[in-house]
Amino acid sequence: MIEPDKRKAIYLLYQKGMGVREIARNLKISPHTVTTIVAQKGLMPETVRKDKVRIDPDLLARLYNECEGRAQRVYEKLTEEEGVCVAYSTLTQILREQGLGKNSSKRSHRVPDKAGEEMQHDTSPYHVRFGARSYRVQGSLLYFRYSKIRYLKFYRSFNRFKMKCFFHEALSHWGYAAEFCIIDNTNLARLRGTGKNAVIVPEMEQFARQYGFTFVCHEKGHANRKAGNERGFYTVETNFFPGRSFESLEDMNRQALEWATVRSANRPTGKTRLIPSITFEYEKSYLKKLPPYIEPPYCIHERGTDQYGYAPLDGNFFWIPGTKRHDVKMLEYSDHLKIYHNRKLLGRYLLPAEGVKNEVIFPQGGPRPSHRPTQRKKPTAREEKILRSLDKTLDDYLNVASPKSGKSKHRFIRELYGLYRKVAPTLFIQAIQRALTYRIRDIATIENIVALKLRNGDFSVPSPEIDPDFQNRDAYIEGCFADEADLSIYDEMEDENG
Repeated sequence: MIEPDKRKAIYLLYQKGMGVREIARNLKISPHTVTTIVAQKGLMPETVRKDKVRIDPDLLARLYNECEGRAQRVYEKLTEEEGVCVAYSTLTQILREQGLGKNSSKRSHRVPDKAGEEMQHDTSPYHVRFGARSYRVQGSLLYFRYSKIRYLKFYRSFNRFKMKCFFHEALSHWGYAAEFCIIDNTNLARLRGTGKNAVIVPEMEQFARQYGFTFVCHEKGHANRKAGNERGFYTVETNFFPGRSFESLEDMNRQALEWATVRSANRPTGKTRLIPSITFEYEKSYLKKLPPYIEPPYCIHERGTDQYGYAPLDGNFFWIPGTKRHDVKMLEYSDHLKIYHNRKLLGRYLLPAEGVKNEVIFPQGGPRPSHRPTQRKKPTAREEKILRSLDKTLDDYLNVASPKSGKSKHRFIRELYGLYRKVAPTLFIQAIQRALTYRIRDIATIENIVALKLRNGDFSVPSPEIDPDFQNRDAYIEGCFADEADLSIYDEMEDENG
């Protein structure tokens, strides 16, 4: 490209009488170029690319807000959901031009990576919404330092058993493990000491030995030792969460698996633009291949069987086939449960989702009982939801009169719901309105209000709506030609009783 100043000089020389060939020879450019510049009078031509991508500013601003200002997530939604074909560098330039771009955060100091040597693990808390409610979850991330490959999963709570389950699931997915796993000084794996003086819990040390790696704690206050994992959580916050919604923890983990092992694994990362999945294929020759089979981690629980054949665990009831009521041994895995008696497997059960309580669970492929345990809790969430949806008066009354928790709350909801089932809805709402006005909480008093309204004639049953075209219905026309009903039998019964 010829610079603007050089173009002006060419045009001035031409105006002073210098020939085209002489100008081309002195400035070392082609005569054709000189002719073109002279025809343009030395001005820079305004050229517009025919294939220039144009993005609606309102659409871009909306996506930018939805994705919390994360350009990578905006790029994904533009290309996948809106069908806009644009290069990532072009998108960031457009964002800057519209004043939407952000300065990238300062990168942590990097340490040279070595293939097959190290992986890193850490957890981080998040607040997410499942539907209309907000929950606190723990994100667990495993990161291979050399290839930058990741595995991500979320839990409602995180303990030593779930840490084992996560490692088994993540390493089984990739099929390989590095020599060392860098962790912080968490008591889930550390028995005592910190950093190089840390002593790993023997249980966790034995667990890691099955997969061929060793836990190593970084020095206290030296979080940069696992900077790759910290950066991974930053990527989760800036690329996974923005623009996504979750119906449940299971739905969230399905999206996290696809994001970490497919989308993120096949996207160029860093200034080197290396693709983690391809780099991981190269790193496999330096990693330790997992044995063909490793027993999944499990917890052992000793439980008794009640007279109805149920064994309780974590607020749920597991039915055991047969008539014998012996003590059993429960082996709890990450997603299922096995129940044994004298080394004999009695049944395999799928565990409910985290946070689900008071469920009756049956063995897979086995029979089901005809009875339920008498000690099973009877929640009133369904009845309360029905009452609150009737009218705003009911919602206000329950906020004022209902006990906050405990058995008294369930008893109050059941009695109020029972009264609602016996009384016309309009009369019931009027009675509750009076109870709300005078702060009445006794259900018997509310029943007296209902009876008083009926006795004094303060309430009239509304007339049913009748379709004026009922005489045109087929059933009505057919009935017109039927024989009259013989009601004399009722007259005879009346005479006999008289």
